[in-house]
Amino acid sequence: MREWPACLVLLNAFLIMLCAPAIAQDQINAQLNAQLNAQSATSSPASSATPTPDAPKPFFPALIDAYKEDWHPTQPAGPDPVRRGYPAPLDSTPFPSSDYSVGGTPVLGAPDTQTYPLMQAINQNRTRTKIYGWLNGGFNISTSNKGDSANSPAAYYYNPNRITPDQQVLFIERLPDTVQTEHIDYGFRFAQLWGQDYRYTTSKGIFSQQLLLENHEYGYDPVMFYFDLYIPHVAKGMNIRMGRYISLPDIEAQLAPNNYTYSHSLLYTIDPYTQTGIVASIKLSDHWLVQAGFSGGNDVAPWTKDVKPTGTACVDYTWHKGGDALYTCANSFNDGKYAYNNLQGYYETWYHKINATWHTDTEAWYMYQRDVPNIAGNVTNPIKPEIGSNGAFCSFGERTCFAPEAAIVNYTEKEFNHKNYLSIRNEFVDDIKGQRTGYTTKYSEHLISYGHWIGNTVLFRPEIRLEHSYNLPAYDLGTKKTQFIAAGDITYHF
Repeated sequence: MREWPACLVLLNAFLIMLCAPAIAQDQINAQLNAQLNAQSATSSPASSATPTPDAPKPFFPALIDAYKEDWHPTQPAGPDPVRRGYPAPLDSTPFPSSDYSVGGTPVLGAPDTQTYPLMQAINQNRTRTKIYGWLNGGFNISTSNKGDSANSPAAYYYNPNRITPDQQVLFIERLPDTVQTEHIDYGFRFAQLWGQDYRYTTSKGIFSQQLLLENHEYGYDPVMFYFDLYIPHVAKGMNIRMGRYISLPDIEAQLAPNNYTYSHSLLYTIDPYTQTGIVASIKLSDHWLVQAGFSGGNDVAPWTKDVKPTGTACVDYTWHKGGDALYTCANSFNDGKYAYNNLQGYYETWYHKINATWHTDTEAWYMYQRDVPNIAGNVTNPIKPEIGSNGAFCSFGERTCFAPEAAIVNYTEKEFNHKNYLSIRNEFVDDIKGQRTGYTTKYSEHLISYGHWIGNTVLFRPEIRLEHSYNLPAYDLGTKKTQFIAAGDITYHF
């Protein structure tokens, strides 16, 4: 794996070169707007009092100044930007987003308000094409102690009692302007991840040999690469996303800043992660959003033998002026026959704002596969499961069987101020045939976490977590029914 750092440097250089025209065009547009504003100011009686802008600083002094301003602000906050639709229900910071999570699309009608220290140093955040990312690492202290993967199915810290470089991420991105309704616009994203968390994002056929054949502790994954086309004249706006994207439902997401907590729920750990395909999202009104998509299946590249024509359909209904939302998704449906992560998944998520400082998110799903190979050791001539895709514990004499699972999770969130918040998570999972976790057992998991921000660029998230498997010992490599973990992480944005 020594060749990876050099390859990644070359890849990023090539991608930045590809994006340079878009950045340059954005820069030209920004300069033209500045010139027009200057000409307008010159024609006014007060133009003689208009100060001349300072010359831009060199890169590193500008980067240092960007962090100083973030940690110790000297400039007053500007007015809220124009937004189409209901106001955002949450504050961000401290929460990961000001809007409830709807996958497969930017928030239609919401402006791009994000600025980044790196872009401030490059061009004062004047362009819509942005390069940014974060460094994320953490630790865990666990009652499990039998070595690699002993914390599983807890995630993402599956190795106990370690300090871990979880994910180091670089984005190259342009968001479409979905506030305006006059012209077609476009966006794109290329997101790269290196670290331990690659094992939870890997798609078969995309650098997947690192995990499926070699089981590296750390690896690289281009976790998202897609193009967005925004068409404002369809209903209240339609976005079409093409490429590899995060699967649509779920309160949580793979990327550290998109989550309330450091660790993930069991519910999220064992469901699909990404799809490669196309999805259209149409805003019918402030209440209704509908989505339909087509992909090659869950966590598989279109060129692999596991690819299956797979549908996606979701409906989001929002009420109470944006305070409540119900997100119903058939995340993936096809023939349902056993293949790499070919889960049939049906989701319901309810977001509810209790008051100005409390809100709660509840998600439930039911998933299954058909014709899953029996690994219970109770059949002659068993079928060997595919690498990276578990078999099931079927009844005596069955070579294959139907393998379902069900789960529900609740997050309850308290905002103390824009820099501090509390997370409480409770969940229940039933892995009926053991196909997702390797154990035919029910689970419960309970977590308390605290989030603290320094400015808008550094986030600390300590947590404590207690979980239990009821029917079989599933923790510490199948030797314990109960596991307790104290953990925490830090995310440093650039």
